[in-house]
Amino acid sequence: MIDDSKPIFIQIAELIENDIVSGVLAEEAQVPSTNEFAAFYRINPATAAKGINRLVEDGLLYKKRGIGMFVTEGAPQRLREQRREKFQQQFITPLTAEASKLGIGINELVAMIKTSSDT
Repeated sequence: MIDDSKPIFIQIAELIENDIVSGVLAEEAQVPSTNEFAAFYRINPATAAKGINRLVEDGLLYKKRGIGMFVTEGAPQRLREQRREKFQQQFITPLTAEASKLGIGINELVAMIKTSSDT
């Protein structure tokens, strides 16, 4: 869903990325058009195009002239790798640093994570 937390074109790009990572959009699958995004989310087509073009620049989508935009082969794996790296930087590194400050060893930390994931 689109909200005011960040620019709309970034949210459009993230929606498409999420669909690619989750398998909703497979490799070589056609992505909804800018006009479809614009109509569905009630946004300017240029804003939707900006989000889509961002993914083209990143090599995750490509254009078939006169047909539309499609998911690039290998895009799901590349996105997963990028997200794993980002996850490591944003969550794991600070988590282990804080655990170390608190005297929590790796085994205890793993047990805490397992307990949390069981709920």
